[in-house]
Amino acid sequence: MTPLDRIDFEILAALQKDGRLSNKELAASVGLAPSSALERTRRLREAGVLGAVTARIDPAAVGIGLQALIAIRLARHAREVSMAFRAYIAALPEVIAVYHVSGIDDFLIHVAVRDSEHLRDLVLDAISSRAEVGRHQTNLIFDVTHSPLPIYRAG
Repeated sequence: MTPLDRIDFEILAALQKDGRLSNKELAASVGLAPSSALERTRRLREAGVLGAVTARIDPAAVGIGLQALIAIRLARHAREVSMAFRAYIAALPEVIAVYHVSGIDDFLIHVAVRDSEHLRDLVLDAISSRAEVGRHQTNLIFDVTHSPLPIYRAG
């Protein structure tokens, strides 16, 4: 893909602000003809720069009463152990995101559960019982504020 230009960054910023913009609205916001905006958006998608558009759902509306970040320190630091653990954790239905990090801990796992009993069972049955887990710490999330990814313009 060719390097991103100013218009590409404007398209990304506009779509990140409102992923439901029509192509006509997007084109007007960045000063392009609709056909040019559509072509640029298609190119950004094909190159993997622009991913899927998703919806934010109210957790309480779907029965999620509690979210937590679980810090995991592996007992052994081999690539195959780390990759297998990450694949296992990512497949759990309660897991929203898995972050492989540096520092004292190896992973931060964002989970969404019904209640404290569900969290306890998840930690005891699905996480701490794993042989590769050396230590874990659970931190409750009181509130979440989502911010858009910063868009650093070219030049």
